[in-house]
Amino acid sequence: MTSRTRTRPSRLHQEPEAVTWARVKSGLTKRALADLVGISEQLMGEIESGWRSATPANLTKIAEALNCPIVVLERKRCADADGTAGAAAAAPAAAAE
Repeated sequence: MTSRTRTRPSRLHQEPEAVTWARVKSGLTKRALADLVGISEQLMGEIESGWRSATPANLTKIAEALNCPIVVLERKRCADADGTAGAAAAAPAAAAE
């Protein structure tokens, strides 16, 4: 039997560290937060560690349970989906020279 290796998702909807920070600041355990959100404690741990991406619906529920704005928990994106924002941003500077 071949073993299956786990890989992290290429894109996360959440900042794992922000979810953990907000949970700790609110005084909740992973189990308590998972119960409030309606997910398993295991899934909550995987969301906090970055092994699983929270669905947009679950991320909204997490933000509500933690009484914090969802933007605090959302993943920050600097590039477009195709990763070309950096090149596009550099183009106007090059054209100005």
